[in-house]
Order: sequence, then structure tokens, then C-alpha cells
Amino acid sequence: MPSLMPSLNVPQASFLAMPHKFRAYVAGFGSGKTWVGCGGLMQHFWEYPRINAGYFAPTYPQIRDIFYPTVEEVARDWGLRVDIVESNKEVHIYEGRRYRGTVICRSMEKPETIIGFKIGKALCDELDVMKAPKARLAWRKIIARMRYAVDGLKNGVDVTTTPEGFKFVYEQFVKAVRDKPHLGGLYGLIQASTYDNAANLPDDYIQSLLDSYPPELIDAYLRGQFVNLTSGSIYPNFDRNLNHTDAEMREGEPLHIGMDFNVLRMAAVVYVIRDGRPLAVDELVDVRDTPAMARMIAERWRPGHAITIYPDASGQNTSSKSASESDLSILRQAGFSLNVTGTNPAVRDRVLATNAMLLNANGERRMLVNTHRCPKFTEGLEQQAYDKNGEPDKSCGVDHVNDAGTYPIARLFPVIRRIVTQQPLRM
Repeated sequence: MPSLMPSLNVPQASFLAMPHKFRAYVAGFGSGKTWVGCGGLMQHFWEYPRINAGYFAPTYPQIRDIFYPTVEEVARDWGLRVDIVESNKEVHIYEGRRYRGTVICRSMEKPETIIGFKIGKALCDELDVMKAPKARLAWRKIIARMRYAVDGLKNGVDVTTTPEGFKFVYEQFVKAVRDKPHLGGLYGLIQASTYDNAANLPDDYIQSLLDSYPPELIDAYLRGQFVNLTSGSIYPNFDRNLNHTDAEMREGEPLHIGMDFNVLRMAAVVYVIRDGRPLAVDELVDVRDTPAMARMIAERWRPGHAITIYPDASGQNTSSKSASESDLSILRQAGFSLNVTGTNPAVRDRVLATNAMLLNANGERRMLVNTHRCPKFTEGLEQQAYDKNGEPDKSCGVDHVNDAGTYPIARLFPVIRRIVTQQPLRM
């Protein structure tokens, strides 16, 4: 073991002391989840040299962007060093020049590809970011890799994740243990908050979460608690009185227009930005097609206004007019500026950004709607709910205007999950 004690906060130290075969560290943003998970890997290599381990993340970019830099720092903190071989998705661990073992890195995006190797320790990072069925399949594939026959070796799996509702980790580490108490000797859980790791974060980090996130997510993303993130209204923070504004567009004021493409059901929501706040001041709904929408916008608002459109990114591939002309091409030919990337923002990110602007944890309502001039958008924010699969309900008839109204919010006011690498304490 290292001569100096590794840099750990209290919940992290408690986690690494747990004797369970399967251990879960469920905690808020910036709480040092990947750090303590990497600590578990270093703990393994000190105790069981030359027995390989595995690191599993939802995507390969997460392996590159989060795991590689973190494991390098954590190894140093534990008196070890690493040799990262990105081409093979492997991290070799050394004590000086002495080889201690290898971490095999794989994505859980396609669980069926987790085959062909064996390991004696695993770390599943951000497992609950995945949908529960895929997480279950990945879990089964990973534990099938755990097959070293060595005295004392648990062939254990550590899970480090932000709580994303009552998903796989809750089912496996809370509900299953509650229903079958004998599993308590096999499954262990630590829940930690961002506050526990405050000494290793920028001074404004926690306040930035409070400023950016809606109140119902603070319990999950700051305090590490399991909360319901899907049932009920999609936009529970919207209040037609508290989020109302009488504001209307002023002459010469730049307009930001969100747009959703659907034949005979096209929708657009018009914003102005004042004092850094988006104000919805007009809407167009049930428009026939893209040429009609472009014509209506030009006739109503182009004289005297600079117009930027935030469209459905899928419009570059399909058209509400013809198969040979994309919706985005029609808008560009009409002379509008477009703010669009190759893909739409993830639905979850778009909903999260909108709820945070409607009401953040500090009680601030930064996104306002002229409910008189935007009656359909108002109804959509009030009425759209989640379906039985936890996805926004598309059968209620208000999804088009909601999509249009939330594209600008996701692109102009995204909720960015800040990644903080915990620095080792100077000993």
C-alpha cells in the first residue's frame, strides 16, 4: 500500500472501506465520484497485482475526457503511475517500473460488445445516465467478466453515479435489498452530496448549481438523493401568473425564433432577450409548411428586426415542402440567420434547461411568457406530461409548440454539467 494516505473526503473513505462485493457511490455533481471510483481501482492493484480490472462508461468520449485524466491523478495520489494506451482503450498501472496490472476500458453504449476478456475488479461510471434496460444488460455483461479464481478476491464491482431518478441503481442497491434483506451483505450503498467535496471545488461551484438547476433537481444533483425526475408535468415550474410578462417586441429589437417542422402543424415561438432573460412575446402555430412559415415571419417582422431562427435540426434532412429541398435550405434562402448544429439538443437537456430558466433553486424566474400573445405555448407548458415510458407525451397535441419554444432556451441557456477534477492534497 502507498506510504502516504490517499486524498479522500469522509464519504469517499467510508466507501472504500466497505466490505461488499458490489458497492455504489451515489452522489451529486462535483462530489468526486470518478475520483473515488479510480481510488477503488488503485486499492485493487495494491492488493491484487497483475489481476486486471475494467472501467465502463456510457460512451467512449467519457473514457477519454473524464477517466483518462482522472485515473492519472488518482494513481499518483496512491503512489502509482499509469501508461494510457488510447488505441487499445487500456491503462497500464505501475509502481515505479514494476507492473501492477491493466484497466480495460469499454463503453456500455453497446453492452453486447462487452465480451472476450476477464477481470477481477470493475468500475461502472455514471451507470444511471443510461436507460434502465440497457443498464441491466450492461451489468449482466460486466459481472460475467468477473471470473478470476484467486483466494480473497471478491471479483467486485464499484458503481459511481449521479442519481437519475428511480432507475437501475435504485432498483439494484435500494429496492432489491429492501425486498430481500439477505442481499444487504452483497450490496452496499453510500450517498454523498456536493457539499462533502466542497474543499476541492471552486468557490462558486455550488452556488452555480443553485443558480442553474430547478429546485426539484437539487436533491438529486447537489445532495445525491433519489428523486422522481420523470412523472407528472414536464414543466412543473411554469406558472402562468408568476412567469407572465406584458412585454412585447420593440422596434429594431433582435428576435430569436424557435421553430419545429411538421406539415400542417408547424410552430414558432418568438423571443426577445432583455437583461439576459428570454421573454416569449409571440407565436405562430398550425402553419401549413416551411415556405408559408418563412413568408409569414418575413412579412410580420423582418422590416426593422434582425432575426435568428433556432430550428429543429432534423430539418436539414427532411422537408415539409418536397423531398429535394430541406427545411433549413428554405429558411436560408429566405435570408434568415440560423442557429443550428448537426443534431438537436437531447430532450432531457432541453427540458432541464427550460425548467431551470422557468424557476431555479434560488427562486428566480428568468424565462417569462406573454401569455396573452402566446396562448398555445402557455397551454403547452402547462399541459405536456411524461408518458408511461418516461418520455414527453406526443399525443396531447402541444408538443410541437413546446419543441419550438424550447430549442432557443437549450442553445442560448444550456445547463452545463461542469466537470471538476479533484486535486490531491499537498502532503
